[in-house]
Amino acid sequence: MEQVKAFSKRLQSCKHSIQHFLRIFSYATPLDRAWLVAAALASAATGVTIPLMNIIFAKLVRVFTAFYARYYTGWTPEQFRDEIAKNVYLMIYIFGARFVLDYVAVLGFRHTGLRTSATIRLTYLRSLMSLPVSSVDAIPQGHTAAITTITANQVQDGISEKLCLLIQNISLVISAIVVAFVFSWLLALVTVTGLVFVVLVYTLTLYFLVKKWNKVQQADREGAATASETISSIRMVAACGAEGKMAESYGGWVKEAARRGQQMSKWIALQSSLVFFAIYATAALCFWWAVRLWEAQKIASVEVLLVVITSILTIVMSVGSISAPLSAVSRASGAASTFYAIIDMPKAKVDGLKEPDVSPTEDIVLNRVNFTYISRPDQRVLHNVSLTFPAGKTTAIVGPSGSGKSTIVALIQRWYELSVGKDESPVINLLRNGTITTGGRSLREIDVKWWRSQIGLVQQEPFLFNGTIFENVAHGLIGTPWEAEPESVKRSLVVTACEEAFADEFISRLPDGYDTLCGDAGIHLSGGQRQRIAIARCIIKKPSIVILDEATSAIDVRSEQKVQAALNRAAQNRTTIVIAHRLSTIQKADNIVVMNKGTVAQQGSHEKLMKNRAGLYYRLVNSQLLSDDDEDAATDSSSAATSLPDAKDEQDHSKTDDVEHLPEITAGKKPSKLIRTFGRLFIEQKRDWYWYMLILLGSAGAGAAFPVQAYLFARLISLFGFYGDYLHEETQFWCVMTVALAVGVGICYFILGWACNTVSFHIISAYRHEYFQNLLRKPIGFFDDKENSTGTLSARIANDPAQLQQLLGVNLSSMLTCVFNVAGCIAISFYFSWRLSVVVVLSSTPIMIAAGYLRVRYERKFEKKTWEVFTESSKFAIESIGAFRTVSALTMEDFICKRYEKLLEKHVHDAFYSALWTTLIFAFSDSVALLCMAFALWYGGNLLSDYELWPFNYLVVYLAVVQGSLAAGQWLSFGPSIAQASTAVKRIRSLRFVEDTDRSSNPLPIVEDEKGVIGPKVELRNVCFKYPTRDVPVLRGLNMTIERGQFAAIVGPSGCGKTSIISLLERFYTAQSGDVLFDDNPISSLDLDQYRKSISLVAQEPSIVAGSIRDNILMGVDPLTVTDADLDRVCREAEMYDYIASFPITYDTLVGQKGIALSGGQRQRLSIARALIRDPRLMLLDEATSNLDSETERSIQGIFEKTGQGRTMIVVAHRLATVQNADVIFVMSEGEVVETGSHRELLRKKGVYWQMCQMQALDK
Repeated sequence: MEQVKAFSKRLQSCKHSIQHFLRIFSYATPLDRAWLVAAALASAATGVTIPLMNIIFAKLVRVFTAFYARYYTGWTPEQFRDEIAKNVYLMIYIFGARFVLDYVAVLGFRHTGLRTSATIRLTYLRSLMSLPVSSVDAIPQGHTAAITTITANQVQDGISEKLCLLIQNISLVISAIVVAFVFSWLLALVTVTGLVFVVLVYTLTLYFLVKKWNKVQQADREGAATASETISSIRMVAACGAEGKMAESYGGWVKEAARRGQQMSKWIALQSSLVFFAIYATAALCFWWAVRLWEAQKIASVEVLLVVITSILTIVMSVGSISAPLSAVSRASGAASTFYAIIDMPKAKVDGLKEPDVSPTEDIVLNRVNFTYISRPDQRVLHNVSLTFPAGKTTAIVGPSGSGKSTIVALIQRWYELSVGKDESPVINLLRNGTITTGGRSLREIDVKWWRSQIGLVQQEPFLFNGTIFENVAHGLIGTPWEAEPESVKRSLVVTACEEAFADEFISRLPDGYDTLCGDAGIHLSGGQRQRIAIARCIIKKPSIVILDEATSAIDVRSEQKVQAALNRAAQNRTTIVIAHRLSTIQKADNIVVMNKGTVAQQGSHEKLMKNRAGLYYRLVNSQLLSDDDEDAATDSSSAATSLPDAKDEQDHSKTDDVEHLPEITAGKKPSKLIRTFGRLFIEQKRDWYWYMLILLGSAGAGAAFPVQAYLFARLISLFGFYGDYLHEETQFWCVMTVALAVGVGICYFILGWACNTVSFHIISAYRHEYFQNLLRKPIGFFDDKENSTGTLSARIANDPAQLQQLLGVNLSSMLTCVFNVAGCIAISFYFSWRLSVVVVLSSTPIMIAAGYLRVRYERKFEKKTWEVFTESSKFAIESIGAFRTVSALTMEDFICKRYEKLLEKHVHDAFYSALWTTLIFAFSDSVALLCMAFALWYGGNLLSDYELWPFNYLVVYLAVVQGSLAAGQWLSFGPSIAQASTAVKRIRSLRFVEDTDRSSNPLPIVEDEKGVIGPKVELRNVCFKYPTRDVPVLRGLNMTIERGQFAAIVGPSGCGKTSIISLLERFYTAQSGDVLFDDNPISSLDLDQYRKSISLVAQEPSIVAGSIRDNILMGVDPLTVTDADLDRVCREAEMYDYIASFPITYDTLVGQKGIALSGGQRQRLSIARALIRDPRLMLLDEATSNLDSETERSIQGIFEKTGQGRTMIVVAHRLATVQNADVIFVMSEGEVVETGSHRELLRKKGVYWQMCQMQALDK
């Protein structure tokens, strides 16, 4: 009973696989389907050419027999030559037909495969864009990268040439069956049992192979997610010295994929051995049964016998050739199901009311709102919150990190929904309830895109797309009346918005101005610059509702005042919601809502709330107050003698026309010749030498089978000239020899199947891991290059080793088998007729080689074009999903999908014209073997007519040449694989040459006193620096000295070079001139790993990776050296212990993709804990507390000061309250230090710093 259920389950699985595969073509256009039908018919007709050749061959043998029995038949040499000529012409016609049909078929499948694959990718992206934000949050960014590259390529592979080849082989089998049954149904009926056996073998083994392959794919996707996340967080990974740990994590998934893949070995080996055994065993059965029918006079002539025998053998051998394309089609079906999982997911409800039925200028009311994230069901974020945001007024929300401020914004944006009653899940109703209304209408009744288009949002961590500044700001026009305006009008609007956002001052100084590329996630710009562009994007929208979530947290004091003024103008007569930790920005709000632990603790104006000295708001304000040096400093606020200098040299990594580009990933040492390169790769596989020996032996045995088969078949065919016992005995002997050959071939293919699969997974495991490790060794500047974006590198990590896997694994055995086949066939041909062999081989070989050379060359170009088809578009899709909240807030879903569609259309169009020529070469090289066979027939016929060759010898040579030509054609079919692999090899090898002058081996100097190790002295002497991708200097002869154990602060306008100093100290970049010293030693002379171990960095934007809280905190240390007590200590210091302890599994709680399960403040605290656990000598804090509320900020700052006794600490800050206790403060402007001193000393100077303090004073 269980066996029946298992069989039923397999049938159901096969049914689903077929349905999934057929569904792929539902994404083709009617024109594509028509083209597919034409291509399928052409492919089917191509398959018919081989059975036709069998008929011609049988006729030839009849002609030979008639000619050599001319005393009975009366044939003359002239008649014989005429018959030979007729058959030669027929073969030439068949060559011409096959050439044309092959061209139409391959071109059709290639182009429709590209177009259909592009449509599926587009549908996948559209489906992702239609999902609720909560669903997209649960999808790792790396999964999107893997699906749009690896998985989509598998779909494309299964519906392009592989499907063409599958149809061709199926057509060949069907047409050969028809021919066999037409000539002799009795002989065909018995011998077709071999085909039935082969089909059964495939049916039973493919189920297990597809099941195992899907598990391999699952592990590959997890590995791709890890790789993508690591590359996108490369600076934090490098700062933590976590390259080895991330490589180990990635390597774990790679090894798991290899382990699962190696479980396929026994099934592949079993499938191959049984199929090839059946091929040769069926030949023996066929000849044995044919003799019985011949003796019983059930077969009229040798011609009938040969047509049936060659047809049956063609059938069985072609079924073996079905394996590879059928596997590709099966993988395409499995890969398509991955797409369907997203495509078929329930979509968010987007339709609803619009103007005039609903107005965005009404009050927004939250009534008894309770909210819990599904990932943390026991942590209620909002508790019975009732709030009103009055129309046309400004409401500020303040409170400690994690109190629910950003969650309110998410609910107003409808990124998450509250319950709706009976049709909702009971769990959702329990965890999420209450109502949010505007003008008495529930937000759920309103059209989502229309509602979001009425909102201008500036987020805490602004996201910029990898386009120009103009494009990023213009994105704000989507969904507005100005969306369709011409570019000149848009440019004017963009410039105006940037001027209001105080962004024009740095944009106008960039070499490319508004056409400057922002880079991956805006990496080419500083944090303050990104935030100003995001503000301009909000201003240009002219929204009815403005939401500012820490909109000015990354902007310096002077810029903040101007930007705040612009935001105030933008907020006039608009419903405005402001979330802020910097309380100086919200004093003038009409209402201030103070949140605490998910509840509304206080409400009122600034003045009203300040009267309650016991209230939370008063404590938050008090914690941000700056101490004054004396009364004069406090009162003489109008006598500023020094104006704050402009930040003229903003940080920008964007490319300019006159800047040298970084070397591409393919650059490096001049590549060796192809054979030499692959030879080195084989040497690297020496640990698998015994597997390669087995592959060599197995290939030799499998290749030798072809010439042996030619000899055996010639013997068996020759036997039909005899009668009686001699015929019976000889047939039995040679059939037994054929069965022995079948057993030997079966053993060889069993060895090949097992060894090739094992080796291929060893290769992909080793090279993917090495590829990733070598990438992590690259300098940070490498990742700044637009050619090396996260999406591109993720795709290359997945694809390049896969190309090697195919070439050095299964394809290697096939190529070796072809080589031994050709060598054996040539040898046996020369043995039986050197004259015929010399002429045929010398005439055919140059043609075959020329065709092969051109094929490889143009297939390589086509492969490059195909790579370009989807690399750029995949990069764009990955970026869009990574910024899904920004996309949804700007209602860019349709814009993203249209742009993605245009990218795909352009690339597919370009690839089509490239395919026109490459397919011509492909078709010629695939058909030229028939031309060679025709020549062999013509020349051999002349030798036979002159009695210079015996029919038996001719049969051996002809069969051997046929096999050799087909084998050569098969070898040439590996041209695309060789082309793809050679390109991949260049990239893999280029990554091994790491030009890293920073990796010196000098030990780190350690300075101790009676209290233990103390912090280093840090000195920058006359440092000049500009980023590799631009020629505008950022630091101009900077001099700065920080003594051992000092708490030093660096302040100044955005883009003045503060973060650049941190980057130089972390050795992300190298200064063009000057010295950066660590305890009087140039940092470039110190061992990089040891150096970074002594430093901890807390960056402005915390890089949190998917995994547990424990994984993230311990990223930069050896987990074995840290106890739970240590974890508890640093989490208490970072003030997140109580939060973590509230989870059931505490430190093992998953944080989600990019830490999405945590609030901005919680992510920052996690980043701080990660820095503290390293117990560094030098602590670098780059706006480390900008995302925290003021009370927590002051508390953590106190902990840094208290726990950092003896430690050198360098703090970059815009909130001056956090650095007033610093031993020394460096005030920067235009890449130089303009003031130095303590807080009190600088206040007495009443210079730049004093003016900055006045701008931030809450009590002035």
